Amino acid sequence: MVGAGVLGLPFAVAQLGWIPGVFMIMFSWILTFYALWQLIHLHEVVPGKRFDRYFELGKHVLGPKKGFWLVMPQQLTVQVASAIVYTVTGGKSLKKVFDTVVPSMTDIRQTYYILFFVCLQLLLSQTPNFNKLKSVSSLAALMSVCYSMVASCMSIVEGIGRHHHHHHIDYGVRSHTTPGIVLDAFNALGTIAFAFAGHSVALEIQATLPSTEEKPSNIPMWRGVRVAYTIVIICYISVAVSGFWAYGNAVDDDVLITLEHPNWLIAIANFMVFIHVLGSFQVFAMPVFDTIETTLVKSWNFTPSRILRLVSRSIFVCVVGIIGMCIPFFGGLLGFFGGLAFTSTSYMIPSILWLAEKSPKRWSFHWIASWICVIVGGIIAVVAPIGGVRTIIVSAKTYKLFS
Repeated sequence: MVGAGVLGLPFAVAQLGWIPGVFMIMFSWILTFYALWQLIHLHEVVPGKRFDRYFELGKHVLGPKKGFWLVMPQQLTVQVASAIVYTVTGGKSLKKVFDTVVPSMTDIRQTYYILFFVCLQLLLSQTPNFNKLKSVSSLAALMSVCYSMVASCMSIVEGIGRHHHHHHIDYGVRSHTTPGIVLDAFNALGTIAFAFAGHSVALEIQATLPSTEEKPSNIPMWRGVRVAYTIVIICYISVAVSGFWAYGNAVDDDVLITLEHPNWLIAIANFMVFIHVLGSFQVFAMPVFDTIETTLVKSWNFTPSRILRLVSRSIFVCVVGIIGMCIPFFGGLLGFFGGLAFTSTSYMIPSILWLAEKSPKRWSFHWIASWICVIVGGIIAVVAPIGGVRTIIVSAKTYKLFS
């Protein structure tokens, strides 16, 4: 749950301002926590008549598999978007490590570090399934919590030093024009949405859990989610508040890039990020690999083989790598993909399914909460990509391709 998106939260607060920024993080945490509760309690639900009617349109539009038309395209979009962002993050973090430890290597292009990250993913992508990734995923989860705490503690230490020496810190929003303020706010909403990106992976985890009437899967799932979401909000608020407090609106779109000293700890923290995204890339990419290979076998009559796995997965990793090298703008990508992809699975789809299947009484708690999730998610889905595109365009003005 704690992904690389946490590093962009101080930047999001800088775009929104103190109160709106912290409020949106907390509000999004509450909404996505509730949506994940819905998702868990909809696992293996027996479809009712209303549920069947709801998917009737989808059967005619994209085929007979119920739910595919609503869930699968958005879910795959989320996972592809995560792979692109993690590719950029891996390259930037590794460059920061070498720039900090070996200053003579600062002239090496970021593109080469992203390319190295892609080469490692070409090897890891040949892992057969989720079970084989358990150790990699566990290490990645540990790293994410560790670098979040390092980012928070280092920001507090540097913030104390900056305040003690009376450095000027501007806590106003980054832009000074009305259009800029509005578009920055749109991008910030997408950045926050990107941080709550675990719902698509939760679907994959659910698919591996045995569920019976005596021992339904929602019991251990809910127990795990409560622990996970407690850790999530602690990491998110601590990083967002400490990062913005220390640097104000001068904070970078990746707070670890902003940190200045001590060098050895900055290098370790960025290497933690590198290890984290190295494993998380595979966690998000594995369902995409499965979908690609299933489609090739069932629809194109390919024979399942190691060659098919090697070629199909390598092509996906290379395409993602090329996109990452062409548009390595962490802040803009978070806002764009956060709105375009993540709001659907993290805010809207669980509530839409709940309304369709459970038919909660109008003006009841679940009816109101579900509609709030749908409406808020819909707004973010519309405005965040606009802000993300604008942030990418602004960043691209000073960027030379493959630099």
